[in-house]
Amino acid sequence: MEEITWFEHYTLWFIIPITLFVLALLIWIVIRFRESKNPVASKTSHNTMIEIVWTLGPVVILLFLAIPSFQLLTAQLTPPQNPDLTLKATGNQWYWSYEYEVGESPLSFDSLLLKDEDRASLGKADKDAYPRLLAVDNEVVVPVGKTVRVLVTAADVIHAFAMPAFGVKIDAVPGRLNETWFKADREGLYYGQCSELCGKDHAYMPIAIRVVSEDKYNTWLAAAATNVGEANKALMASIDGAAKTVDVAANAAQ
Repeated sequence: MEEITWFEHYTLWFIIPITLFVLALLIWIVIRFRESKNPVASKTSHNTMIEIVWTLGPVVILLFLAIPSFQLLTAQLTPPQNPDLTLKATGNQWYWSYEYEVGESPLSFDSLLLKDEDRASLGKADKDAYPRLLAVDNEVVVPVGKTVRVLVTAADVIHAFAMPAFGVKIDAVPGRLNETWFKADREGLYYGQCSELCGKDHAYMPIAIRVVSEDKYNTWLAAAATNVGEANKALMASIDGAAKTVDVAANAAQ
């Protein structure tokens, strides 16, 4: 995502001058060649120099855009060697299933849209932290600062695994295993959605990834091996408890 942001800023150095130049050219033409100012129109039909410039100019500009864009695509689609964690995401109609390739017995669970009636029982009543239509019952949990390889497929129709904050979007195709990766550098709860029209409940299969410290991740992983729901509650309690401690300390300092 950092490289995507850089590329967006980089392209603005071309887009803005070109837009201003074309606008200025249009204004100049409207004023200079209006009927009252130029009653006899020129009959010139060709200008070799102008034709060379407006052919070679865009070619040069496109080269300056193409080279970094190809480098960006290569970075997105070439996972780093020896990832710290491998996660498999499977799209279903209409929810996601996840599998952690850890140890001899992989951890797997389903992640469904959080229903309003389940918020209280899951400890997710705060709609600011757990937005409607984006929050899920079981988030993916990953450690901060670690490279995560994501293997993406589907069980029925084509879905798409998309996490905008990480610059990730890749199709989940039945019978095919696609691959992407991300490395989150800040702790927090990140939301994405299926980005491929996959049926009547396409809008109701969000993606939620919780990034935590490595210690919290290891504790969660050990507990999730026996009960994912209880592991999630314990993780949320540890995070909320730490946040309250920080808030209290800040108030005391004031």
